[in-house]
Amino acid sequence: MSNEIDHTRRRFLGVAALAVATAELGLATLANAQSGSAITTAKSGASESFDAIKQVKAGVLEIGYAEIGPANGTAVLLLHGWPYDINSFVDVAPILATAGFRVIVPHLRGYGTTHFLSAKTPRNGQQSALAADMINLMDVLKIEKAIVAGYDWGARTANIMAVLWPERCKAMVSVSGYLIGNPEVNKKPLPPKAELDWWYQFYFATERGRLGYAAHTHDFARLIWETASPTWKFDDATFNRSAASLDNADHVAITIHNYRWRLGLAEGEAKYKAFEKKLAMAPAITIPTITMEGDANGAPHPHPSAYADKFSGKYEHRNISGGIGHNLPQEAPQAFAQAVMDVAKF
Repeated sequence: MSNEIDHTRRRFLGVAALAVATAELGLATLANAQSGSAITTAKSGASESFDAIKQVKAGVLEIGYAEIGPANGTAVLLLHGWPYDINSFVDVAPILATAGFRVIVPHLRGYGTTHFLSAKTPRNGQQSALAADMINLMDVLKIEKAIVAGYDWGARTANIMAVLWPERCKAMVSVSGYLIGNPEVNKKPLPPKAELDWWYQFYFATERGRLGYAAHTHDFARLIWETASPTWKFDDATFNRSAASLDNADHVAITIHNYRWRLGLAEGEAKYKAFEKKLAMAPAITIPTITMEGDANGAPHPHPSAYADKFSGKYEHRNISGGIGHNLPQEAPQAFAQAVMDVAKF
């Protein structure tokens, strides 16, 4: 194990005690967490952050990532959402590392220390591009197979990896279930109330929205945090450490392209066309999966009943109670880590 990883783990000694509580939670979880059951979990109050970030060239990117845990442990790829960053897993990672997993937490394209190798590469935010990035990362790190787990953009990326590269995915934990998109389907209008939930998507479709997001990125992100997790009482330090990752030079371009592409308002890259054609068929996910949902998720999300039949392998859904919002890993780290440990045994 490298000195860098050892240093990161020492930084988390204050959080490592969570692993003991997690083990105790696990006994109750295994006994009671059947499909559709409710798990009550306390929210995290930790304020530490990853302080050892590695960089590696992978595909069109140089990807920044945190890594803790034994190098020979089962690999777990933890994938964050928008507008958050790797610190969503600041409490989850040490629990898993203490349990013997090799934990990799990458900044997605457009976040943190991840950047493009060439100024000529399109700043493309389409869904399959983000998933291909993670496969490239696994290749460079010589990870043949990993548990993939995430929420928001990260859950979608995990879903896509499971569909396009199931041989590389041991199992999956996905907050809000099945999130693979289809721009053609997204062109169909929703009922007014549902459209209102996606207000920022329509804002980003305009030049005013692009300029507004560029000028007020942190304020915008904070508003999303507050509305997506209305009962999460995060402090300024917690927000600011993640908001710093949004200062990435490509963040605005990636964000705007992502949401415009979803509505069919922006083109993707030709090299991903075959991937998107397959994803447009909404194929079932065959790898072992646990889906999760917080009881106070204020972001648009499907009901678990809407996606249960999209998982054809061993499958379980867990409802997490206690005022848990959209950023489930950071708000309920013990429950999220337990799901990863449990799905590893499926």
